[in-house]
Amino acid sequence: MGVQPGPPPTDQEYILDNSAPETARRFTGLSTVFDPGTFRVLTERGVRSGWHCLEVGVGSGTVAAWLGERVGPSGHVLATDIDSRFADDLRRPNIEVRRHDITVDALAEAAFDLIHARLVLIHLPTRDAVLRRMGSALKPGGWLVIEDYDSYATMTDPELEGELKARQAIFRVMESKGVDLRYGRKIAARMQEVGLTEIGAEGRIFRWQGGSPGAGIHWANIQQMRASLLASGLVSEAELEADLARLDDPRYSFPSPVMWAAWGRRSP
Repeated sequence: MGVQPGPPPTDQEYILDNSAPETARRFTGLSTVFDPGTFRVLTERGVRSGWHCLEVGVGSGTVAAWLGERVGPSGHVLATDIDSRFADDLRRPNIEVRRHDITVDALAEAAFDLIHARLVLIHLPTRDAVLRRMGSALKPGGWLVIEDYDSYATMTDPELEGELKARQAIFRVMESKGVDLRYGRKIAARMQEVGLTEIGAEGRIFRWQGGSPGAGIHWANIQQMRASLLASGLVSEAELEADLARLDDPRYSFPSPVMWAAWGRRSP
């Protein structure tokens, strides 16, 4: 219901694809750190029994599972991803997991009471067009909630913790692949441009300690991007190893990116 899947993606490049062995550690960190804020924002939008929800980029399935509990047996949650392997066992009567590419596959209009995506649009070169499609897929009165990073909003202080050597290399490689590392701060304005109403936004930031779930997100990113980072010439093998060791050292701490959550409503 709501989307029609195309064939499994074969040539779409996603720099942090779910097939990598580091994905499980990344997903653990993302859900541990960010789920509480996500659940609060969704609760404030009034998610309740009987709603039909679309979760774009299901990841490990924690948000889809929470939505399934909130909408109850009379509701429905459609959870999609270009690679849904970590959520394929999320088998509940009111939750459907489907492979679907939000950039090209069909998306029904006026089908959902709520659409949510976290750390998805930041990776899509056609992110603004995708956001417009999501807005059109809302029922009148339905809510769109988008969460994405603003990675440039926080920088480490050399006097306190020093800069991870891989940071600028990660930024350069990701931006070369079309990632917008500032997109989090832009979402609310983009929602206004597509005609949504009752728009609001908040930013969340944390201080992460080495060995913590948050530090594990960075550790997994560096490990998965290792070849591309070294090819950039901006960081050496020794510097990467030093960064990875610091991210596992509880004596090291650093600020997280800002996670922006923005929401808007389709006019009734």
